[in-house]
Amino acid sequence: MPRHMSFSLTTHQIENKTKTVTRRLGWDKLNKGDLIIAVEKCMGLNKGERHVKICTIKILSNRKEPLSLDYINSKECSLEGFPEKTPQEFIKMFTTHNDCKIGQEVNRIEFDYI
Repeated sequence: MPRHMSFSLTTHQIENKTKTVTRRLGWDKLNKGDLIIAVEKCMGLNKGERHVKICTIKILSNRKEPLSLDYINSKECSLEGFPEKTPQEFIKMFTTHNDCKIGQEVNRIEFDYI
């Protein structure tokens, strides 16, 4: 059974299939070829609430890299589903929502839609 991955901040981008990369803290054991069920939200569900499935994705690659301007450019912002954001804006958004720091290693996960 595939694992669930939450896309609560990028549900719209997943629904429109404009996002093909996600950066995550954790997910170290994710491998090429793994299937993942993209859901709106995984944690913080109230009693009786269920996961809302968006789609299934297939992992193309998973690698560690620092969260920095050396790795995140305009193309990466577009792949993340944020073509209107600058790399600086994307990094600020990521660090704010994930309570982490610039330069911290994160997993860059590339995927395709099934």
